[in-house]
Amino acid sequence: MLTINNAAPGFELEGYHNGETVRVNLADYKGKWLVLFFYPADFTFVCPTELGDLAANYEAFQKLGAEVMVASTDTVFCHKAWHDTSETIKNIKFPMLADPTGRLSRDYGVMIEEAGLALRGTFIIDPDGVLKSFEINDNSIGRSTDELLRKLQAAQFVREHGSEVCPVNWRPGGETLKPGLDLVGKI
Repeated sequence: MLTINNAAPGFELEGYHNGETVRVNLADYKGKWLVLFFYPADFTFVCPTELGDLAANYEAFQKLGAEVMVASTDTVFCHKAWHDTSETIKNIKFPMLADPTGRLSRDYGVMIEEAGLALRGTFIIDPDGVLKSFEINDNSIGRSTDELLRKLQAAQFVREHGSEVCPVNWRPGGETLKPGLDLVGKI
């Protein structure tokens, strides 16, 4: 079972990236923030809206020192075909991981066994390989890239300022809190 502030499950598998089949290993991302973004399947309906928005905001993630990877139970061949035929998916510059056995999806708790598909799961992993945030949605509910960026920024702020925490709707530059008895009953 996944737990926050513990090591994210390691993996090594194939992906489609920049027109090539590549091997992707979680250990290769040590020292960087990572967003691992599961989606059900290529050539679907909600998925391209999410992946298109991630692609449009990829530079914002990179400016924050984060990499993005997306994963589904499709093969690299399916990823390539989708990339080659969809104007939206052509914009993706990050790895599209292939999980046809479902092992990665199972390790991250998003596998729908009877369908052979992943739920919409989003995982933020810190530079030490530690899971800092995750959300898992029903496949009919699309996710917000803006909220994902905000959560990444909050996780980075807390890592840099360990004695402070980020309240509801916190944005960079906003007020933070210093936990302690002096705040009890005053918020």
